[in-house]
Amino acid sequence: MKNNNPVASIVQGLDAFSEWTGRTIAWLTLLMVLVTFVIVVMRYVFNVGNIPMQESVIYMHSFVFLLAAGYTLKHDGHVRVDIFYRPMGEKGKAIINILGTLLLLFPVSVFILWVSWDYVMFSWSTLEGSQEAGGIEALFILKTSLIVMPMLMILQGIAELLRSFLVLGGHAHLLEVDSQEHPV
Repeated sequence: MKNNNPVASIVQGLDAFSEWTGRTIAWLTLLMVLVTFVIVVMRYVFNVGNIPMQESVIYMHSFVFLLAAGYTLKHDGHVRVDIFYRPMGEKGKAIINILGTLLLLFPVSVFILWVSWDYVMFSWSTLEGSQEAGGIEALFILKTSLIVMPMLMILQGIAELLRSFLVLGGHAHLLEVDSQEHPV
């Protein structure tokens, strides 16, 4: 069943994007474990160090935390004061979500974007690389995640804001997904 409500369609599209981003980035955790295992074996069995591999673990770790932030928001995984929020009804939660998004999420995300922008652009202008000899020569890509993260948070924040308005308007049913159309 296709949803004809444009607001619900926007929410579902943004949710799908955050879901895809989070599930894709999650694969880095497996890769991070495997690379760490190889680093340990190389170092303690063969007495060989590998700076690019060690730095790649730092890169992957950063990408997992920064680029999965929107996914975490979608799944309500960020810290909140549950003693007040949990016992509330759907409309009370929607009001709290609207206030939190408008007063905290958006301003903090815009601030992070603003303070990171010149830092990241300078890194790109110099194609900044590792300070370690033989390290990964793409530090500018890692730093780019500092501006991608708040963008992902803002996108998912828009979805959460619109979802909350639908709940307040009594239209939460428009967000229900047909399990035949979207199997897990």
